[in-house]
Parts: sequence; C-alpha cells; structure tokens
Amino acid sequence: MQIHDENKAFPRSKSLAFIAGIASALIAVFALQPTGTAQAAQPPTQTHAAKPNATAQSFYATPFEKTPDAATLTTLGRALFSDASLSASGRMSCASCHDPAHAYGPPNGKATQFGGSRLNQPGVRAVPSLRYAQDTPAFNAHHAETDGDDSIDQGPVGGWTWDGRAQSAHDQAAIPLLSPFEMGNANKAAAVARLRQSPNAAPLRAAFGNKVLDDEKLGWNALLLTLEVFQQSPQDFYPYNSPYDEFLRGKAQLSPAESRGLAIFNDAQRGNCAACHISAIKRGAFPQFTDRGLIALAVPRNPHIAANADPKYVDLGLCGPLRTDLKDEAGFCGLFKTPTLRNVATRKVFFHNGAFHTLEDSVRFYADRDAHPARYYGKGGKPNDLPARYADNINRDAPFESQRKGQPSLSDAEIRDVVAFLKTLTDKDAKVAASGR
Repeated sequence: MQIHDENKAFPRSKSLAFIAGIASALIAVFALQPTGTAQAAQPPTQTHAAKPNATAQSFYATPFEKTPDAATLTTLGRALFSDASLSASGRMSCASCHDPAHAYGPPNGKATQFGGSRLNQPGVRAVPSLRYAQDTPAFNAHHAETDGDDSIDQGPVGGWTWDGRAQSAHDQAAIPLLSPFEMGNANKAAAVARLRQSPNAAPLRAAFGNKVLDDEKLGWNALLLTLEVFQQSPQDFYPYNSPYDEFLRGKAQLSPAESRGLAIFNDAQRGNCAACHISAIKRGAFPQFTDRGLIALAVPRNPHIAANADPKYVDLGLCGPLRTDLKDEAGFCGLFKTPTLRNVATRKVFFHNGAFHTLEDSVRFYADRDAHPARYYGKGGKPNDLPARYADNINRDAPFESQRKGQPSLSDAEIRDVVAFLKTLTDKDAKVAASGR
C-alpha cells in the first residue's frame, strides 16, 4: 500500500475553487482548512447555518489589485498571526491564545483566556489547538460515511470552533478578531483601521495592491485570506513528525508501554478511543486523530469558568448559546467537536470547558464516568452541566457501556499505558506539559 504522507503533499480532494482574481497557486497548495479558536461568551446576533456556495465564491473572488503567491501570503500571515496591534488592547494577537510553542494551543493551564480592550473579559470555552485541522469539512448535520453504508446517518460532522458554527477557515479567523472576549474589535471597520496602523500594513499593500486598505471590504478579506492561507502551512500546522508518525513510516518502534496503550486505544471493547480519534492510515493519509464529529460526553461543570457562576447558564454546544441556527434541535444539545489528540500531551486543560488538567484524569473520566459518577458530578451522580432533558444525547458506547457494578473499564495501569501512547503524538517542536502528564 502506498502511504500518502501529508508532510509531502496535500490531499487533492480538499482543493478550493479560487476564482476571479485569487492566485491560481492557491488552488493547488492552500486547499485545506484550520480548526476553531477560543470562543466569545455572548451568542452572535447572526445565525451560522451553512452558507450558499455563491457566498464562499464571492470571498475568493475579491477583486484585489494584485494576486499574491502562496509563499508571500504564508510569510505575511505568520506575521499577522502574532500582530498584537490588531486587537483593541494592543496587547493580544492570535498567538496569545494559540501559542506556536505549545502546538498552537493555550500557553497556560487556565480553563479560559482573557481578552477584550482591557484584557479582563473571560471567554467561556477552552482554547483548542489549531494544528492538524487541514481536512476539516464544512458543517453537515447528517453525515454519511462513504466507506460503508451511506444510508446510515452518523450525525453532525465538521465545521470550525467547538460547535462547528464557522463554515470556512476565513469565517473562523473572523471570530476572534470581533469577539469582545478576544481581540475586541467592535466591527470590521475597527479591525481594518488598526490594520492600517499595523507594522504589517506596508507588506499587505505590497502583496495585494496599494488600495487594499482604502476599502473596508478589501482590507478585511485580505486579512482573513492571509490568516487562512498561513494556517495551511505544513511546517507550522501539520508537520507529521511525531514519534508515532515515525512509527507509521517504519522508522521507529514504540516502547512496551506505548504499544500496550495503542492496543487499548484501538480495542473497541476497552478504550475504543479510535472510534472517534482515528489512529490508522486511511485513504492513504496519515491520521488526524479525530473524525471531525460532534459528541456529548457530559463533562462535569467547571466552576473556574466565569459564566458558570450563573446557575442558569449552560453551554449546550451545537444548540447554543454561541451557535443559534440549531437552538431548537434538542438532539444536538450538549454536543461538542471531537478535537484532534495530536499534541494533546502539551496541554494543561482538556475538553471544551477545561474541566480536567492532566491526561491521566482525562482518560480516567472515560474509564470511570459511569462506574463512579459521584466523583465527577457530586452527590446524586447526575450530569451537572447538561439538563436532564438532554440525557439521551450522552454517548454510552464503550468504554462507558462496559462499566458494570461500579468497576471502571480500565485499570490504573492501563490508563498509564494509554497516556504513554498519547505522548507519542507530540510533534518535534512541541513539548510535553511540564507536569509530565
């Protein structure tokens, strides 16, 4: 079997049809999409249903004076990603939350990050990593797997952010720029005004034309396109150089503990992790360790999230409050995006609300949630961050269903083995969290 190593080339199936003025080089090279970013605490005023193709085409057909090549956009995007002058505070950039030194994930162990004009406004969700999201599809509420029985509705898949509400990579890039809990720009005009004063204004004009910042729409689209293209850079966002990748290439061996952990990870009767966090080469491509689906795990409520001080506040993921187009779809309430597990050992917070702080505790939650629910939800043992009326949405597949008579599905030794394996997913330029967990 020939292995398609995505460190060498991009999957052709994800190519975007750039039209009318966008560089033809981008069609072949910058075809894939990035993942979500930290969330704002207030629901957006607009809905986030899938947008018509004409809308997407109009973005890529923006009539710039000049057509920058892929390399130029990547270099410029890298600079803009770290440009704090684009924020209302003048002290926050994309890299503030998505730190390159931490696999483009959070730089600390806080459940949420602070932003806004004074950097004192807390978000409501943990910051995900932006790595290994290049094959993220647009949101689809009723996905069918083409490898099997296409008549089976596998539920919601895709989209960017924890609730999949952004329908494209540039839609995703817009969210933190305008969020009052992130970069804090009041509107697009404010963001473009700051861009005009940025150290990167001159190179942006050189790339797109001298008039690009004279028009709000041109300037805004140039900013989003540049960030979108940068986040498709293989060396930055999907290097595929972890120890596990070397194992897949036949150039390295796993230790006994790592091998045992991989076996548990893949075993449908034990860890069953690979059911959602795909670990095998598929269609010739290296695994992303996510199926891009959305699932309800009933993670315990995190008291360290400021919004949770209000007992009436509940983050229901797909059906609100940040996403509004599915607010009446009860079957989607409590579902959140399945993140990639690549570089998971670099993190100090886990799940959409940062409820856990070590890999061991995160894996143990899967192995022990239904065996000892009071450990996670307190007296009564009922999920405390999902209303009872949505209990049927909670995933009960293995390892949950195998927890019988108060016995966890994995022993402490097996949990340690799974964690040992997860550490093999760390890229060369990333470091395992200082705690070693």
